[in-house]
Amino acid sequence: MRAVVWHGKEDVRVDEVPDPRLVEPNDAIVRITSTAICGSDLHLYGGKVIKMKEGDIVGHEPMGIVEEVGPGAREHLEPGDRVVVPFNISCGRCYFCEQELFSQCETTASHEHGKGASLFGYTHLYGGVPGGQAQYLRVPQAHFGPIKVPEGPPDERFLFLSDVLPTAWQAVVYADVPRGGTVAVYGLGPIGQMSCRIAYHLGAGRVIGIDPVPERRAMAERHGVETIDPDAIEDPASEVLRLTGRGADAVIDAVGMEAEGSKFDSVMQTTKLQMDRTEALRKAMGSVRRGGTLSLSGVYVGLEQLFPLGDLFDKQVQLRMGQANVRRWTDDILPLLTDEDPLGVHDLATHRLPLEQAPEAYEMFQAKRDGAIKVVLAP
Repeated sequence: MRAVVWHGKEDVRVDEVPDPRLVEPNDAIVRITSTAICGSDLHLYGGKVIKMKEGDIVGHEPMGIVEEVGPGAREHLEPGDRVVVPFNISCGRCYFCEQELFSQCETTASHEHGKGASLFGYTHLYGGVPGGQAQYLRVPQAHFGPIKVPEGPPDERFLFLSDVLPTAWQAVVYADVPRGGTVAVYGLGPIGQMSCRIAYHLGAGRVIGIDPVPERRAMAERHGVETIDPDAIEDPASEVLRLTGRGADAVIDAVGMEAEGSKFDSVMQTTKLQMDRTEALRKAMGSVRRGGTLSLSGVYVGLEQLFPLGDLFDKQVQLRMGQANVRRWTDDILPLLTDEDPLGVHDLATHRLPLEQAPEAYEMFQAKRDGAIKVVLAP
């Protein structure tokens, strides 16, 4: 089969690789019909995540048609089912799955590295499981993970159940925005876009989005979001304070370690004292009101130096974060993926390309060129 394969920093290629096969009784084989590039994939592409090996198949936002089912998954799936595959692999039965903390699944966890549930196509820190930017995908724990969706509507109606929608939903739930309250969202990539829309859907009265990219701000504005261009002002946190009077009730950091970064971040990274660029995180901290909540959905991997713990303590800020527990939220989200499209899922993908153009798509997405906000690949 053809698959997107990692060969090193800023080097992904579409290679011929062996077809996947059933290995464990709970496995299924899915023929991929659509698969998306995630902002987290850019961490791999940019060489910012360790434990990648040349030849790894990447990608963790796929959907498709079930081709084969192992005997342990036949009560849940059968050939011909149309499914979305969550990015984290969970068994649904262990202690943490029973707590609906599916991203912490003990059955698939990478115990060697002290990490949570295995992830598709995302480094050997998280299991080294081949990813979904391919023509076919072996799906472990298929008795629980895959989400069956109806025939008929186009893939993009359901594709974002794999990651974007549950990640954004969890970000908003964790932000604990009061009904009618104000939430500020740093980063208007796919997670930030959907966080804004979900915040309104769940009762927020005002959403402020902060992002330097004009196309991202324009998309958010189509959905009623007030936007701030951080490059046009001295300090976006001060602007949020000015607009709200005392700070936002809740702030979502949907940027993570891919923030542009400050001079301080550059020095800290150059001297190896810090792996992540934390400019967005620091601005988010400065934007939340006393007694408010800070929700982190952007990915961070390293130690944060000079963490302003005293300021957060003084302001009585709640801090919540973590990989999305995908299956915790999909039953809430799936009924909303109707023709009425209240979450605007059909206004997210900006580019639809064949799998063979994945290298060009990665380069374009990393450079934020041609208005690229979300790229969907068709194997």
